[in-house]
This record gives sequence, structure tokens and C-alpha cells, in this order.
Amino acid sequence: MGSFRDLNVYKKAFDLSMLIFKESKKFPNEEKFGLTSQIRRSSRSVCSNVGEGYRKRLYPAHFVSKCSDADMENSETQVWLDFALACEYIEKEQFDEYLKRSEEIGRMIGHMIENPEKYKGK
Repeated sequence: MGSFRDLNVYKKAFDLSMLIFKESKKFPNEEKFGLTSQIRRSSRSVCSNVGEGYRKRLYPAHFVSKCSDADMENSETQVWLDFALACEYIEKEQFDEYLKRSEEIGRMIGHMIENPEKYKGK
């Protein structure tokens, strides 16, 4: 079945995380230990949980648990995006694009949670 890096959900989550990283470089310095670090951490955690879960895919309960963690981190990223928009650190167009990507990632993770047998491999 290949590597977790081959999963479309991983690729999309990684790309979104990198977009957020680049955009968050523009956030005010006083947000360094607040919003900036939180949104970077949660968006990166989506990728790490997908990777960890994929390595445990032979154990459906563990796989689903890690995918659930990825879904939780994806939702947390959406909350931080809400704050970034409300604080006027990102434009509405960027927010909409990032949210659209995050929602797609969420649907993909949901599929993994609901169909762990499709990811078991051989």
C-alpha cells in the first residue's frame, strides 16, 4: 500500500500546513506564543496523526483513534483560522480558501474513520 506520504489526505494536509506556516509569518510578533504557535502546531498535527495512524493500520481501533485525533486537530485549525480572520491577520479570501481545504481534509479523514478496512493493506 505504500507510504503515508502517498495518501492524498496527507498531501493536502501538508500543503495546507505549509500555507498556514507561510501566512502566519506575517502575524504580529505579540502572537508568536499564542495564535501563531497554536495554528502551526494544530495544522502540523493533522499530518503527524495521519502518518502515525497509517503505520498502525493493521490495528483498526488504533488506526481509527489516530484518525480521530487528526480530525480533532483539523477542527482546532479551523478555530484558529476563525481567530486569524477576526483579528484581521488574514483576508477573507484566504480564510475561505484555507477553510475549504480544511473541510475537504476533514471529509477525507472521516472516510478513513468510517472505512478502516480500506486502508489495512496486505
